[in-house]
Amino acid sequence: MNTAVKLGSYVLGLAVVFGGALGVGKVVGPVGAPAVAEGHAAMSTPTGHGEHEAAPVKDGTPGGLQVSERGYTLNPLTTALKPGEPADFRFTVTGPGGEPVTGFQVEHDKKLHLIVASRDLATFQHVHPEMAADGVWSVKLTLPKAGPYRAFADFAPTGGEGLTLGTDVFVAGDYQPKALPQESRTATVDGYEVTLDGDLTPGQSSKLTLKVSKDGKPVTDLQPYLGAYGHLVALRARDLAYLHVHPDGEPGDGKTQAGPEIVFYAEVPSTGDYRLFLDFQHEGKVRTADFTLSAGERPQLPTPTPSPAGHDDDGHGH
Repeated sequence: MNTAVKLGSYVLGLAVVFGGALGVGKVVGPVGAPAVAEGHAAMSTPTGHGEHEAAPVKDGTPGGLQVSERGYTLNPLTTALKPGEPADFRFTVTGPGGEPVTGFQVEHDKKLHLIVASRDLATFQHVHPEMAADGVWSVKLTLPKAGPYRAFADFAPTGGEGLTLGTDVFVAGDYQPKALPQESRTATVDGYEVTLDGDLTPGQSSKLTLKVSKDGKPVTDLQPYLGAYGHLVALRARDLAYLHVHPDGEPGDGKTQAGPEIVFYAEVPSTGDYRLFLDFQHEGKVRTADFTLSAGERPQLPTPTPSPAGHDDDGHGH
């Protein structure tokens, strides 16, 4: 497009997201600026590599691809955001009875994780709102440029399964989307280099190994952040389907080393381009390394051998 798109004044709209709850989860549906701790710019593991697995919606829709699921609804209360200006982003999660939910399970040190990404996947943030007694969540949010964003609320209600709900967030102003970055397996941030080894294969668990180094030396003293040495979020290009992945092992289990390698197992649902964002903590600061990765073809199942004409499975015709 030759001219920027004028968004004007928008309100927060209802959205869709692709979910795996913040506890480790095998991806069952479509899945893409560094900062410090609570407001850093910024990912679940398959069964056997973490706490719980997000379930797909009964009609086959991947978990998180809607604003309302299993009776729970994400309700944005903030109606206007301006580029580059901090604002209190407020919202509630209502339950099957229509009232704001106030009971949430603690997953990786938090009751709810909020992830916000621009639609062109150039901007990514992972923040942690605080909930008031009436069930209203609030977090100071600064979105750097005008345009459409997606906000993902990743949580597990008390006694329930984890899920991810989402909403569109619009920031008024002139908007020029950026092209998706080229496929990359090396990222640099604040003097750190992170390399990615492994491939995404739709429909099966894929091992991804990320290795962290600084000034050419392996980092072997990564610090736990939200109960893990790393968190990985994958967003599928075009629809921003969402996957949050946690690493194999955990700090203090007697076998997981504090770097330089962090191993994840992720299962994506389709071919296509994905943006991956790795959060890791070292020397007291959370940083985010980002990658673009393409998922290959779905593995082919063997074709069954047909029975001879005129015979059924027991070898007798009728």
